[in-house]
Amino acid sequence: MAEMSAGQMSFAHVKKKRVLRWRNVAVQGAIAWLALMLVIAILADRLAPYDYAALDLRHRLAAPIGFGGHVSHLFGTDELGRDLLARLLISIRMSLFIAFGATLIGACLGTTLGFLAAHFRGWVEQVILACVDFQASMPFLVLALAVLAFVGNSLLLFVALLGLHGWERYARVTRALAMSANTQGYVVAVRQLGAGPCRLYLRHILPNIASTLIVTMTLAFPDIILLESGLSFLGLGVQPPLTSLGNMVGYGRDYLTRAPWILVPSSLIISLTTLAISLVGDWLRDRMDKTLS
Repeated sequence: MAEMSAGQMSFAHVKKKRVLRWRNVAVQGAIAWLALMLVIAILADRLAPYDYAALDLRHRLAAPIGFGGHVSHLFGTDELGRDLLARLLISIRMSLFIAFGATLIGACLGTTLGFLAAHFRGWVEQVILACVDFQASMPFLVLALAVLAFVGNSLLLFVALLGLHGWERYARVTRALAMSANTQGYVVAVRQLGAGPCRLYLRHILPNIASTLIVTMTLAFPDIILLESGLSFLGLGVQPPLTSLGNMVGYGRDYLTRAPWILVPSSLIISLTTLAISLVGDWLRDRMDKTLS
C-alpha cells in the first residue's frame, strides 16, 4: 500500500508538472500573440499594402493567395474590391484602440467611485452601491443599443459608452480594498502625519492595490473587445469609412458562402486575441493576487 501510495503521489507530481509546463507554453504563446497584435496596431499604416478604403471594383471578391488569388492581394478583396489585408491591419488597430480606451475609462471611473465610497461612507456609499447594483442588473447591450440608436454615433461617443461597461467591478474591488487598507498601520500613520485624502489614496493606497486592479483590467479587456465586435456587427459600432474587426465580420456575413475570406480572418483574430488576454489575465491573477496564494 505504501509503495502504491508513493507511486500515485509520484504520478500526480509528474502530471502536475506537465500541466504547469503546458500552461506556461500557452501563456508564452498568448504573450507573443498580444505582442504581435500590438506591433501591428502601431505599424498598421506602414504594413498595409494599400489604402484600406481604396475601391477597385474590377477585382471585387478576389480570392486570397492559395485559393486561386493573385499575389497582389494576399488575403483577397471584399465586395467593393478593397484589399482585405490592409483593412485587417487597420481593423486590429481600431479594435485595440477602442478596447484599451474603454477599459481605461471604466477603470478610472470605477476606481474613483470606489475610493469615494470607501472614504465618505454613509449616504455617499449607499448611492454609489445603488448605482453599482443598477449597472450590474442592467443588460448593457440593450442600453448601448438604445443610446446609439437614439443619440447617434461617433467614435468618441462609442468609446465613452463602452467605458461604462464593467465599471462596477472596479468600484466594488476598489471599495473593498480601500476599506481594508484604511485599517492598516501605514495608512493610519500617513493620516496622522496630516496627509490629505487625495495624497492618501493616490500616493499610498492606490499603488498597493494596483496589482489587483491591473488583473481586473486584463480580465475585463476581452469583454470590451467582444462587445465592440457585437455592436459593430449590428451596424451600431464603428461607422464607415472607418473599420474594425467586428465591422469586417458584419460585412462578411452576407458573403459567407461566396467569399468566406472576408469574415474568417477577422473572426479568428477576435477569438485568438480574447483567448490570449484571458490566459494572460489568469496568469497575472495567480502571480499578483496575494489572496489566492
